[in-house]
Amino acid sequence: MDPVSLSRLQFAVTTIYHFFFVPLTIGLGPLVAVMHTLYFRTGKEVYKRATKFWGTLFLINFAMGVVTGIVQEFQFGLNWAGYSRFMGDIFGAPLAIEALLAFFLESVFLGVWIFGWDRLPRGLHLASIWLVAIGAVLSAFWILVANSFMQNPVGYALRNNRAEMTDFVALITNPNVQLQFPHVVAGGICTGAFFVLGVSAYHLWRKRDDLELFQKSFRVGAVAAIVGTFLVIPVGHAQGQRMIQTQPMKMAAAEALWETEDPAALSIFTWGDEVRQRDVFAIRLPAILTVMSFGELTGEVKGIRSLQQEYEQQYGPGNYVPSVILSYWSFRAMVGAGILMLLLAIYALFRSLRGNPDRATRFLPLLVPAIVLPYLANSTGWILTEMGRQPWIVFGLMKTENGISPNVTPGMVLFSLIGFTLVYGTLMAADVYLLWKYGSRRPDTQEEEQDSFAGAY
Repeated sequence: MDPVSLSRLQFAVTTIYHFFFVPLTIGLGPLVAVMHTLYFRTGKEVYKRATKFWGTLFLINFAMGVVTGIVQEFQFGLNWAGYSRFMGDIFGAPLAIEALLAFFLESVFLGVWIFGWDRLPRGLHLASIWLVAIGAVLSAFWILVANSFMQNPVGYALRNNRAEMTDFVALITNPNVQLQFPHVVAGGICTGAFFVLGVSAYHLWRKRDDLELFQKSFRVGAVAAIVGTFLVIPVGHAQGQRMIQTQPMKMAAAEALWETEDPAALSIFTWGDEVRQRDVFAIRLPAILTVMSFGELTGEVKGIRSLQQEYEQQYGPGNYVPSVILSYWSFRAMVGAGILMLLLAIYALFRSLRGNPDRATRFLPLLVPAIVLPYLANSTGWILTEMGRQPWIVFGLMKTENGISPNVTPGMVLFSLIGFTLVYGTLMAADVYLLWKYGSRRPDTQEEEQDSFAGAY
């Protein structure tokens, strides 16, 4: 394989591994803060136990996320020097703000919260965990500001073969980030909610631990799951409508739409031939894609063939078609996982409002494996976002092949790819093991061990 393909694979591997931890940090932090707030307002010990129980799991995941995130930034200088030279003036600003403002805010007050039990005034201690949760969300915002420029370049000028920032306000108010940011945060809320639901369901199903703690945690998780799913679906729909306008090739690939249609049909199932650019077998609903894209019965959705011709005229000869099979199935995996989460969240809230989630003996075991659904949706959503943009690393400005470092050889990248995969795989296994170890044990033993774990942190 060539260094471009290997470097893309390496960055994809490290990103997917890293993003295994990020959504849970974004989503679980506010839930820990909510439980701490309930303890602050009611004084009930059950909420204190819940806060410490879920706080320990949050700490494990946060530590792993920090370790895996550092390596990604090194790749910009090592594998992607061409990209860094071209984009450094723009890409570096939000990354620097993320590190100096959001990450430091998050990490400093996490330390305050860990060691502040029974040492700080109760209100100040509560504020510290909310600042941790806010820091995690701010961190996501600045990363997405950088990524949104790659999807929709704004606020720049091309000088000396480099993109230079001319309007910082335009950068942070990019229309793309206005939809991408709430979508990622809502996905994080879903991840945290289903994690809390799954772990709580396990304990309620076993009926041998602190049932009051997990009944209350189940209710908090159910409400958060409803909020997350009811946010992520309409925002995702709005993203799709915007995609039609700004990256029509991505939508065409996600629907395996070879020819321009007006009105356009929505694919239920398509088995296509990418080489000949035609359907082998397809089940489509007439006009539904147009209705979803424009809210009307008529409206043209451009197909892959016509977009390829347009791009060749605009940008010059080349292949502007991303992997259709990867875009198509990642889109459906994301949507399918989202629909399942919505149905499970509705029923979980129903059981919680009835006050007897521990009696749902057939439903509770389903929530344990359902923990993976948000991870599936998050990962496949990002695969569509990044792979559907190809061959562009910055849409319309720089192709991926031009961003690679000139001195990188296939052997170098292959060696580091194998190393990163093994190390990150070990870290992920360790994270899952620790989450299972601390999440499946009795809360009273967990509270006794939290101080020793915090000291190790």
